[in-house]
Amino acid sequence: MSKTKEKISALIITYNEMGYIQKCIDSVSFADEIIVVDSFSTDGTYEYLSAHPKVKVIQHPFTNFTLQKSYTLKQASHDWVLFVDADEVVSDALKDEILATINNNTDCVAYWFYRKFMFQNEPLNFSGWQTDKNYRLFRKSKVSFSDKKIVHETLNVNGKSGILKEKLTHYCYKNYEDYKAKMLSYGRLKAKEDFYRESPYNVLYMIFKPAWKFFNHYILRLGILDEKKGLTICYLNALGDLERYRELKKLEKKNELTYYLVMP
Repeated sequence: MSKTKEKISALIITYNEMGYIQKCIDSVSFADEIIVVDSFSTDGTYEYLSAHPKVKVIQHPFTNFTLQKSYTLKQASHDWVLFVDADEVVSDALKDEILATINNNTDCVAYWFYRKFMFQNEPLNFSGWQTDKNYRLFRKSKVSFSDKKIVHETLNVNGKSGILKEKLTHYCYKNYEDYKAKMLSYGRLKAKEDFYRESPYNVLYMIFKPAWKFFNHYILRLGILDEKKGLTICYLNALGDLERYRELKKLEKKNELTYYLVMP
């Protein structure tokens, strides 16, 4: 008797991803279903997805990454889930490894993927991301997204994890303004995490942590070898850290003002 082929759901969240989403959808077309949750894009992303014959697209308001991905995970019909970002592409070699893995009686319930970062169409080989890895393939029934993070979300896994050999290609850098906006947005979300965890603003953190991030990624983790690309990425990543502490300061001041206004 032949073994039943495992089915897989490909999941993606989007907001204004034209220019990237087409490659991403094409690369996961081997999945048994493709579900995209879009947070009301204004650049044609939703219209493109709505017209795509292989895609089921749902619009859902964005609060934070954890809530959006948790909502998206619930939409999957199949237990095996491939969760990719809209600017990520699955190579043919990685596709083959994914299908072989889930159909090989694996005892792992989740898999880490290493990523190959692309600066526009050129690879970033250093700049702090040499060892970057994320959960991208897992059983829906064995995982949940931690509610302790709202950006760079964490997956709680009930079972054994593995690592795939082939890398996921991540087109992280579209242009300067796009990446800058992304880093500032991440910084503000991290500030909210700190605020909710009652982690207080510290002026020394605001001064030294962005400087340390730049030094660590550009010098210690060899961003300098990525030349101008590395300088740009390391600077903008450090800017995201600076925005984190600027926003945390604002949140604490706003909270103090609200406290005094409501005091009897």
